[in-house]
Amino acid sequence: MTKSDLITTLALRTTIPVTASEAIISTVFDCMTDALVAGDRIEIRGFGSFVIKEYDGYTGRNPKTGQEVIIKPKRSPFFKVGKELKARVDSLVN
Repeated sequence: MTKSDLITTLALRTTIPVTASEAIISTVFDCMTDALVAGDRIEIRGFGSFVIKEYDGYTGRNPKTGQEVIIKPKRSPFFKVGKELKARVDSLVN
């Protein structure tokens, strides 16, 4: 499902016009992005949680040349699926 599909689905399932649905979806994603950039955790009960994982810098090697390369520390978003969503998706297989 793409962002456009999500906007269309919201508009079809409610009486909200597509332009308002687009504004709602964009606002939700913007708020989530802002929270992650600020280092906050996002938890949506029954769905999952988003956290920022921090990785230390290290010295790596270029596999082609063998030359040492300095890898800078970084922060990366990580999603952990919730129990209810996991069970619901898993029930489709069994």
